[in-house]
Amino acid sequence: MKLRNHLLALAILLGFLGLGTLYVRNLVVQRPFAIIVVVSDACLSRHLAAARLYSGGAETSLFMEREFTHTALVRNDSADFAVPDSGSAASAIATGHKTRNHHISMDAEGKALETILELARKEGRKIGLVTNGKLSDPSSAAFFTHKTNAADSEGVTLDLIEKRPLDLVMGGGLEDFIPKEKQGRRTDGRNLLNDLKSPIWSLIRTRSELEAVAPAKDSVIIGLFSNGTMAFSKEREAGGNQISLPDMTRRAIECLQTNRKGYVLIVNDTLVSQAAHQNKGEFLLRETLEVDETLKIASEYAGDKSLIIAVGKNPTGGFMLSGHPARQDKGITILGPTPSGNPTITWASGPKNPTEPTALVVDSPLANTEDVLALARGIGSEKVKGFMDSAAVFQVIKDGL
Repeated sequence: MKLRNHLLALAILLGFLGLGTLYVRNLVVQRPFAIIVVVSDACLSRHLAAARLYSGGAETSLFMEREFTHTALVRNDSADFAVPDSGSAASAIATGHKTRNHHISMDAEGKALETILELARKEGRKIGLVTNGKLSDPSSAAFFTHKTNAADSEGVTLDLIEKRPLDLVMGGGLEDFIPKEKQGRRTDGRNLLNDLKSPIWSLIRTRSELEAVAPAKDSVIIGLFSNGTMAFSKEREAGGNQISLPDMTRRAIECLQTNRKGYVLIVNDTLVSQAAHQNKGEFLLRETLEVDETLKIASEYAGDKSLIIAVGKNPTGGFMLSGHPARQDKGITILGPTPSGNPTITWASGPKNPTEPTALVVDSPLANTEDVLALARGIGSEKVKGFMDSAAVFQVIKDGL
């Protein structure tokens, strides 16, 4: 009798503890319905300052400056180098662990590290990723697969098809789905587009299909909008088939937000880095402004019950806007040479022709030893502050699940 009473008391106590935990988790501790993480090397102070001037002169301000009120300076070293590559930089944000350069979401012993998207799925959230690069790029792949060779684009794409780690994925990189004999890059002879004909996939290729697509219970939305990396905004034809990062972000939110338990969306910009690799100064500034527009769209469509974080990864090229532009100077006015004939835009990687600084290409752009910025708004954004490690950004995202 006494034992039964003790067991009954224990059961009641455990019940109260369980109810208390649920109360604190769901009612006291407010959690965001939407978590959006924008990964981009637009998040460097020199890129933002130059983009601000290019956009409207010294009097203007970017959306992220006005609305992302919580900021931090983020160190981003990898497990084996002081300067990370894009895969290890993204892996730290994706997993909360530093990985070796050339690895994605794997520890030093070759063990897979659980990603924030894998954790989110366990919580019942829908998960998605959009990028203006290739879906197989290490900075995207780090969020949904695990490789000891970040350059294994064939394996990454195969994982995307066979393991179906996402509910929605959009970007470029069609060539990674097609064998070489059909003008693709695959060496295994497989044509993965045949797999996408299955009802479990909703394949979209055009702007009209992007606007028309709707989430289905048992299918994965996959958008393939470019053979390789998507076009720079300056090269994109008005009304053409090329789709912008803000376009994909908006439609991804509209599709994912139908899930009652919320969603996590990764937005990976690669075009700022691409412009830096190619020493294309104006392109870099325009892509930084496109990331700013993406953050504006994400904020508008995700609403107040959201956590939105923008964070840099691994700056390259060493872009710098030099000289003394006047306060009213903007647009192409700040791109030409200074009155003394020196280039306004310079590169740490060494431009070879100072009279044409925005058209220069170097063979080996420098990776920069530089802390990046993290900017945040919404529920839980106050944790982004001061000096942080890139792995600590993961913890802020995880706390929101």
